[in-house]
Amino acid sequence: MKKLIFNIALLMLCISAAAQTKTVSILGDSYSTFEGYLEPDTNYVWYFDYRARTNTDVTKVTQTWWHQLISSKGWRLLKNNSFSGSTICNTGYRQEDVTRNSFLARMDNLGGAPDIIYIFGGTNDAWANSPIGEYKYEGWNKQDLYSFRPAMAYMLHHMTNRYLNTQIIFILNSELKEEVNESVRTICKHYNVKLVELHDIAKQGGHPSIAGMKAIADQLKNVK
Repeated sequence: MKKLIFNIALLMLCISAAAQTKTVSILGDSYSTFEGYLEPDTNYVWYFDYRARTNTDVTKVTQTWWHQLISSKGWRLLKNNSFSGSTICNTGYRQEDVTRNSFLARMDNLGGAPDIIYIFGGTNDAWANSPIGEYKYEGWNKQDLYSFRPAMAYMLHHMTNRYLNTQIIFILNSELKEEVNESVRTICKHYNVKLVELHDIAKQGGHPSIAGMKAIADQLKNVK
């Protein structure tokens, strides 16, 4: 009888612990990619598994910012839908139409109902010189979504309504042009979305190195 009671108590403890484990999904660009850890697996990748490259020293998934963060918190990765080179808006490099792989195209595909969503974007919008557009918080049309400001607003409007009871955190890269930085600050404030502005991130080829990845994880660990 005592053994039965002990087993029931242990089971209840395990169930309680599982219920308290937070799930995390990521909507990102190259900074959050890693070979073999993306859904869908057709997404473009920047960081590869144990493959030596001249433009990065990151070769293990355990070196990525998100793996370090999630491991340190005891959380569980639900889905990483990151796509190298992707913009938030539907205008990409060379002013190409990237409607199929922009953040807007992927924002509904984050694994159902995660506890936390990290949006790590805006870098390629800045680098590609995507149209900045005007602030717009309702009544978006198709053409609006080819510019950064209305696309960013549409994304946060949609996601804050789509993912109820989910904490959404936007991560803003360091060393971007101020026009993009200020746009992100303004739009995140409008939707009451937590914003983390990164600083002092070591990079190779414009992308976080091992040291840069650790800095990102460290700057996110105490965010509530």
